[in-house]
Amino acid sequence: MADLEYEAKDGVGTILLNRPHRKNAFTLEMIDEWAQVLIDARTDPAVRALVLTGAGDGFCSGVDLDALDERGSPPLQAKRTLTDRIHRVAYALADLDKPMIAAVNGVAVGAGMDMALMCDIRMAARSARFSEGYVRVGLVPGDGGCYFLPRLVGSAKALELLLTGDFIDAAEAERIGIVNHVYNDELLMQETLAFARRLADGPPVAIAMIKRAVYQSATCDLRTALDLISSHMAVVQSTGDSQEAYRAFVEKRPPLFRGS
Repeated sequence: MADLEYEAKDGVGTILLNRPHRKNAFTLEMIDEWAQVLIDARTDPAVRALVLTGAGDGFCSGVDLDALDERGSPPLQAKRTLTDRIHRVAYALADLDKPMIAAVNGVAVGAGMDMALMCDIRMAARSARFSEGYVRVGLVPGDGGCYFLPRLVGSAKALELLLTGDFIDAAEAERIGIVNHVYNDELLMQETLAFARRLADGPPVAIAMIKRAVYQSATCDLRTALDLISSHMAVVQSTGDSQEAYRAFVEKRPPLFRGS
């Protein structure tokens, strides 16, 4: 079996981290495949939403330090490993206009937690536990934790979690805004896939524009954000899906979206 598996079905692409014996700690080869899956899914019309999860009883324990521990390596080499390999997943997600949902089943530690944070929406099993963890092994968050976490929970709470490496459970993660919903373990994938299919059944151009507008608006002033949304609205209104949505509303029936 492959260390990373990908399946597309009913409009939803599912990425499975498949090293349960290592709590799905990832290798550089997995990262390369992971990034390529995201790049390919971006332009695949059959995929309208994606789900990321882990095999077994863990989501992801971060990088496999037995396979990659660059302490003592030349600084430029260590930087290039992050920039040219591991960070490719974050860059690919930043380019992805389709919703990306993390289904966190068990521990999400270090870069594993960061991989969940960089998704758009997070669902968690009740058994899920989160920790930035880097400081416990004398490292700084290497995969976007200092960027993503403050945007979800605010600087003060983010610093508490980053500076201590403390674990929080799923209920606390939901309370502070890291997780959208918590489900019993046996229902996590069922509920997550149902939600993903609901998004996949929506108007893909409008969904892409909404996602884009949310992230664009986070880094610009109000006037720029409203100027951007006026362009997005003009494009969306011209699509067949927008016209179909209006007809379906008037005719009181479910719409049938075709992605155009």
